[in-house]
Amino acid sequence: MHTRVLLALFCLAIVVACSKQVPKADPIRAVKTLRVSSQTAQGSQEFAAEVRARTESRLGFRVGGKITRRNVEVGSGVTAGQVLAQLDPRDLQLGHEAATAAFVAAQVNLEQATADYRRYKDLLDKGFISSAELERRESVVRSAQAQFDQTKAQASAQGNQTGYAALVADASGVVTGVDAEPGMVVAAGTPVLRLAHDGPRDVVFSVPEDQVGAIKALATSPGAFKVRFWGETGPAHAATLREIAAAADAVTRTFLVKADIGNIRGVRLGQTATVYVELPRVAGILTLPLSALREEQGKSAVWVVDEATMTVSLRPVQVAGTQGNEVIIGAGLAADQIVVTAGVHVLEPGQKVKLYGHAGAVAGVDPARTGATSPKVPN
Repeated sequence: MHTRVLLALFCLAIVVACSKQVPKADPIRAVKTLRVSSQTAQGSQEFAAEVRARTESRLGFRVGGKITRRNVEVGSGVTAGQVLAQLDPRDLQLGHEAATAAFVAAQVNLEQATADYRRYKDLLDKGFISSAELERRESVVRSAQAQFDQTKAQASAQGNQTGYAALVADASGVVTGVDAEPGMVVAAGTPVLRLAHDGPRDVVFSVPEDQVGAIKALATSPGAFKVRFWGETGPAHAATLREIAAAADAVTRTFLVKADIGNIRGVRLGQTATVYVELPRVAGILTLPLSALREEQGKSAVWVVDEATMTVSLRPVQVAGTQGNEVIIGAGLAADQIVVTAGVHVLEPGQKVKLYGHAGAVAGVDPARTGATSPKVPN
């Protein structure tokens, strides 16, 4: 009995192994598509910016010493000529007194040499001395005059040094930074305060290296740059490109750009803004959503639908740039082709598809989307 059971199981295994397997049909995938069309588009780029003063000075004492007093804080408004900080002036005053004393001594010496010269000139006229002696007296007068001029200049310079013990604002503006505190000993020229001058304001933003050329090309185009400040709901403000950095930032590798916004009422230093750069109009471009792209062996490609057979094939494309959530196709596609925009990760070459959400072979193509355009610059 046991042998018969084993024999029956063996025969059943042979029958199962020899039976013909029925291949499973590939599923028909539902995909979203887009009919590509050639169009003329004008997009814009947005950059985060910050409001800064046209001129911002780092103020420091012109002499070294110990800071005894600081009269302003960050955010303080100052006027031209206002004393902002003070050094201990005692050593400078002593130096001024010494220079003044040397000047007085030189003045007395000059007066004495001049009087001697007059007396010796009278003696020469009477024949009591030689002309050589008078020439020596004349040399003494010239030397005394030179010493007098030197000590006079030194006394004047030392007087200026004494005045430099007070740090004075050279223009009206707002204090934007404090770099030294009372009690610190600073050398001449060490930054103590930062002062943003009143007047025109700039918006400052950074631009990647590959876009610097386009920004320069738009510098002379009227209305190419517009600015909207954080929280504003009104129309954007016009801006004029003023300066592009000659070298990239060492850390971010971007180029600093400054745009003039003039004197707009209510704009605060450090305020956040958005700069809109309006790009030139370009005809005959093809754009696709980012979701349509697929990476194949390190290259970009898209799935193209054959309307006759409703199958897909992989088409390599060249990406010429990006605008927001869209990509600009430089080569590889032609107008009126149907491209899969959703479901690209589950497709295989030659696979049959159906158009999601529509009936018919081409009815599934979204007629409303004829290519992507970047956001328009706000008015």
